[in-house]
Amino acid sequence: MPLPTRRIVVAAIAAAGCLLAPGAVSAGVVVAASGPSAGSFPVGKKIGDSERIVLRAGDTLTVLDGNGTRVLRGAGTYSLNQQAGASQRSTFAVLTERRSAQRVRTGAVRCPEGDASCASQLSPSLWYVDVAQPGKFCLAGTERVRLWRASIEGDATYLLRADGGGSHTVTFADGDSLAPWDTKILPVSNGAVFHIAGPAGGPDKELSFVVLDTVADEPEALAAQLIENGCTRQLELLSEATLIADG
Repeated sequence: MPLPTRRIVVAAIAAAGCLLAPGAVSAGVVVAASGPSAGSFPVGKKIGDSERIVLRAGDTLTVLDGNGTRVLRGAGTYSLNQQAGASQRSTFAVLTERRSAQRVRTGAVRCPEGDASCASQLSPSLWYVDVAQPGKFCLAGTERVRLWRASIEGDATYLLRADGGGSHTVTFADGDSLAPWDTKILPVSNGAVFHIAGPAGGPDKELSFVVLDTVADEPEALAAQLIENGCTRQLELLSEATLIADG
C-alpha cells in the first residue's frame, strides 16, 4: 500500500475510533420545543454537538445527547458542546437497566394515589409500566413486565383486560411500588392492546405495547427509538431523569 494511502486509512480508522469511543457525543435529539422557533426544531430532529442553535426570545428547546438532557431558553446562539453541567450517563445506565422481579420500595412515598405530591415521583426504570400513565409503551422484552406506582400507600388491585379477550388482576402490597404482570395468564406481544382499571374507579386507561427488536445503548439513540415508536411517556421520563443542571 503506498504511504499516502496508508496514512489516509490510518486517519480514517482513528477518526472512526473517536466516533465510537465510550462517552463520545456526536449529536443530540430534540425531545421538546416551544416558542417562536419551535417549528424549526421538531421532536426527533438531530442536532450535531458543534452545530449552531439559534433561538429567539420566548423559545425553550430541550435536547437529549450522550451526556443527558439540556434545556436551552431565550434568545441566543448555542451549541451542545459549550453547555456546562455534569454528565448524567450513570443515571441513564440505572434507568435503562433491565431489572429482576424483586419488590421495589426505594424512592416511593406514602401518599394516596392521585395526590399532587406523588405525581412528581419518577419511576426508577424506563421499563416499568406506570399504572397512572400507561398509553403506548416500549418494551425491551416480554419476559419481565412490571407495573409501577408512585405511591406505596395500602394494597391496590388493578384489572388488566386484553382487547382480544382475557384478563388478569395485579395487586400491589402495602409498601410496594412494583408488581409483576403474569405473562402466562395474560400474554404480552408487539402491538397488543390492554385496558387498565384501577382501585380508584373512573374510566379504564388504554395500554399498548411496542416490543423493540434491539435497544439502543446511547441516550440520544434510545430517545430517537422512543420518538419513532410513539412511546411519549418514556421519552418524558428519560428526559426528566437525565436533566443536566447548569453550572
